[in-house]
Amino acid sequence: MKIYDFQLGQLGTNTYLIVPENSDSAILVDCPYEAVETIPHFLKQIDRKLEAILLTHGHWDHIWDTAELAKITGAKVYASKFGTHLIEDADLQREVLFSGDGLQSAHIDIKINDGDEFEIAGVKIKCLEAFGHSPDSIVYYIESENIAFVGDVLFAGSIGRTDLWEGNYAQLEKSIKTKLYTLPNDTRVLNGHGPETSIGVEKKSNCFVRG
Repeated sequence: MKIYDFQLGQLGTNTYLIVPENSDSAILVDCPYEAVETIPHFLKQIDRKLEAILLTHGHWDHIWDTAELAKITGAKVYASKFGTHLIEDADLQREVLFSGDGLQSAHIDIKINDGDEFEIAGVKIKCLEAFGHSPDSIVYYIESENIAFVGDVLFAGSIGRTDLWEGNYAQLEKSIKTKLYTLPNDTRVLNGHGPETSIGVEKKSNCFVRG
């Protein structure tokens, strides 16, 4: 499996393209502004089709191009069942998260519950609810590769903001301790902004939430 990392959009959001071996498909984790310009061109270069768009949460800097990219590629959109109000309602984004004009509402094809497991292009993925930064945050855990795509839940030496709409520090702390810090220490943490880290490193050194 190969994972390509693109920094896209207004806030340089990490956008991950998962390219499994022995498959002609690919999986995208988060879909910010500029994804429509970047991802189809890259897929053409590597001769893959986009099968799924996995959204870690509904904040506009992670979902901006979702509606258009899904339409262009036919990819199915996966997101938390609690993401409907943010992802499918661009007006709410403008009201509570100040997204500005241009954001389109996107349709969630597969609405995720905590603990759901599914297979896409031969890749087995487990979904973990990790609320606190956003009321719909989902971690996508690929156990076979020791990788967790965590969105804005946990960063290298930091954690997600909780001063945004429906943010909750106590809930985020609990999510990190019970959903992330219970994963193996060598699990790679691929987050929404900044460099990757590992569960073991953050448990020892993260000054906001220690393991």
